[in-house]
Amino acid sequence: MLPSPASLHIDSEAVRLNGHWTTAGLSGNASRVDPARLPADAPAILDLSQLEGLDTTGAWLIRRALLDRAAQGKPIQLRGASAEAATLLDLLATGADPRSRQTQRRGEGWLTYVGRCTVNMLGTGYEFLGFVGEGTLTALRALPHPRRLRPRQILLTLEQAGVQALPIVGLLSFLIGVVIGYQSATFLAQYGANLYIADLVGISMLRELAPLLTAIIIAGRTGAAFTAEIGTMRVTEEIDALRAMGIRPLEMLVVPKVVGLAIALPLLTVFADVVGVIGGMLVGEFVLDVSPDSFMDRLHQSVSLTSFLIGVSKAPVFALVIAGVGCYQGFKVSGSAESVGRHTTRSVVQSIFMVIVLDALFSVIFNQLSL
Repeated sequence: MLPSPASLHIDSEAVRLNGHWTTAGLSGNASRVDPARLPADAPAILDLSQLEGLDTTGAWLIRRALLDRAAQGKPIQLRGASAEAATLLDLLATGADPRSRQTQRRGEGWLTYVGRCTVNMLGTGYEFLGFVGEGTLTALRALPHPRRLRPRQILLTLEQAGVQALPIVGLLSFLIGVVIGYQSATFLAQYGANLYIADLVGISMLRELAPLLTAIIIAGRTGAAFTAEIGTMRVTEEIDALRAMGIRPLEMLVVPKVVGLAIALPLLTVFADVVGVIGGMLVGEFVLDVSPDSFMDRLHQSVSLTSFLIGVSKAPVFALVIAGVGCYQGFKVSGSAESVGRHTTRSVVQSIFMVIVLDALFSVIFNQLSL
């Protein structure tokens, strides 16, 4: 049986609503019977005694008419509402005015959006600095007591973030060395400068690409793992249990990870240097007929110890940022597993962004120092 369509009738005493004021009953005639479009001289009483049905769609139309007339200084009174209809209308009345939200959304321009995002970013940065400060104080307090640094967890981090990452870091660094070798071989062969492939591969890998590439891989692999581990402990309330037992979560969960990654990342960078240079050397051997001995002799002359140390010196800074962001986002997890996934993604994005920004700053600083 189809519901009777919604309708209204205006007489001298009241505006009487009839039929089913539901989604089905209002289908096709909602604008025609909308109480908000009543003439200005219509009676200020809505009679609901003849209503055969009411759902949230019909109730919202009535509610909107009440708000509009109230805003015009001509309030409407309801009469004859059943208990169910009165309950539904009261429920809508307890919420915020839907029209105000629409007006607010329409009124929010790009400047407001940019301002709100800026405030949120500054707030996140302030919280992150507070987290870094608290972690630093925790590490300084633990220094006089080496056992509180938890050497076993540091070794575990070295294994997980360092040893287990060797295959992926080595493979990608080797391929990057091959790509640089091939890209430069085309131009070097035209000018008979085949031997200079050692300069291009050596300087680009040792000074820039090896530390940056390694940091990005570790941000996506280890930083995400830190966030997921700590976030899961937050969801299962294990961190609250640690606090209840008098154990500082930062001392147990953050400090060993930061120390372990600060040791592992420079070592991985040196490994990436070696493997990347080997990739370029193989291209020189098979494409440009540059023997490995000649390649190494030229590499020794062209790449200074300073270039190598500049590349390696970036790694501990990148490690502190990756571990700090990963642990910070882990502690921001709340509620459910969906929050773990959201903050893990945020951790990877923020870590890679900050690593690239820091690498750009390093380039500017070293250039100003003529290094």
